Amino acid sequence: MIQRSVQTPDNAFLRIDNVTKSFAGIPAVKNVSLDIAKGELFALLGGSGCGKTTLLRMLAGFETPTSGRILIDGRDMTGVPPYERPVNMMFQSYALFPHMTVDKNVGYGLKHEKMTDLERKDRVRQMLELVQLSELGHRKPHQLSGGQRQRVALARSLARQPKVLLLDEPLGALDKKLREHTQFEISNIQYKTGITFVVVTHDQEEAMTLATRIAVMDKGVVRQIGSATEVYEYPNCAFVAGFIGSINMFDGGIKSVNGTASVEVPQLGVTLEAREHPGLTAGEAVKVAIRPEKIHITGEAPTGGVNAVKGTVDDLAYFGKDSLYRIRLATGAVVQVNNVNVRRPADSVRVAQWEDEVWLSFESSSVVLLRE
Repeated sequence: MIQRSVQTPDNAFLRIDNVTKSFAGIPAVKNVSLDIAKGELFALLGGSGCGKTTLLRMLAGFETPTSGRILIDGRDMTGVPPYERPVNMMFQSYALFPHMTVDKNVGYGLKHEKMTDLERKDRVRQMLELVQLSELGHRKPHQLSGGQRQRVALARSLARQPKVLLLDEPLGALDKKLREHTQFEISNIQYKTGITFVVVTHDQEEAMTLATRIAVMDKGVVRQIGSATEVYEYPNCAFVAGFIGSINMFDGGIKSVNGTASVEVPQLGVTLEAREHPGLTAGEAVKVAIRPEKIHITGEAPTGGVNAVKGTVDDLAYFGKDSLYRIRLATGAVVQVNNVNVRRPADSVRVAQWEDEVWLSFESSSVVLLRE
């Protein structure tokens, strides 16, 4: 995961100020406010219909906000058409011209720039060097792999040197391994150019790998903004906790708060200890969330007995680097556990097999308490 720290200034480079967009009276984006720093790689993350692409299209000028403002480098974009904005957009389909060579595709947007032919040629050369395609300028799109076409589209988007580059699901057409490789390429290119990137994606791993910060969207609103670590380890609501990665989530109630929180969780059949969360009070209902990889699975009861439950292996799956266990408790609740396979199966047996009785335990700091 690439984590490059970017401090958002008080006077943000890209400011989305209380923006709403409605279609036929139905809001697709609701009162969204975001401040994005110059040189930041920012991700809009959410499922289908959450409003992320509508927000991106408003940044590009393809849609007009019903209310609110968008400012880029201090300039209000209200009424500014797409071709006059200091913005370029890379589409999910790449939209390359099939009859043009790579060179001509990359240089297409420079035709109306105030540049000499030599300057245009030099800019195209620079862009192809940036995306490591210098030797393929004579080819046409059908002669390239999917990853190469993606890089041509990126080079073309960067050729006009926009202040903001918008990327709509930029890796959606690539296979898993190529997508993972290209994530780092995009991040490194963004770092080299210093251009502000705004990426729309539904892929959690993609957002967490690429972005300095992530805005998690749901039903037209932003639920949380933060780094990958913040939204994963410290979700601010049940939606974010459930959307980012895998998680076990149960209903609970606060019994007492005194340095740590004592939480009764009927589905687990135990009272847990959790790290104290500011503002929680005795008697309050909460959601109790625990990541599967934070849970230890053993054949014997852990010492101390704190935050430990007993169950039976209901199902398991082997993924190579780790194994997933589904443990059914006496209450009927099922808990998911990820266990890293540090040794080859030939060297050691699995931690547990189907129908084995096991103990699950976890630290109080691994328990996330949520009001929503």
